[in-house]
Amino acid sequence: MNDEFCVAFLDNRPLFHGHCLLVPRAHYETLIDLPDFIVQPLFSDAKILCRAVEKAVGAEGTFVAINNKISQSVPHLHVHVVPRRRKDGLRGFFWPRSRYADEHQMNEIAERIRVAVNAIRD
Repeated sequence: MNDEFCVAFLDNRPLFHGHCLLVPRAHYETLIDLPDFIVQPLFSDAKILCRAVEKAVGAEGTFVAINNKISQSVPHLHVHVVPRRRKDGLRGFFWPRSRYADEHQMNEIAERIRVAVNAIRD
């Protein structure tokens, strides 16, 4: 894939054959840095790439991921498109999960995120 805004290529250390990276042509370190006018073309290309990878390698689905800062091995925004098959050995996310202490804690954190979103939008 190669267009005005983005380019895709195979990851040189793939999780599975067909694992691709989609990157914006211009340098943006993280998704947070990406200008709004490139968000739509980037994710439209990601949709096309997901379909293409599934078809090309006979995958049942794809895993799509973006690291921002932590675990970002290259300081340039890149979208991983990884082909998936049932029982392929990749289990959910790559980090341990935890539970909220209770519903009150969950609601409190959700409210803090809502406040932060509204502050960013204003």
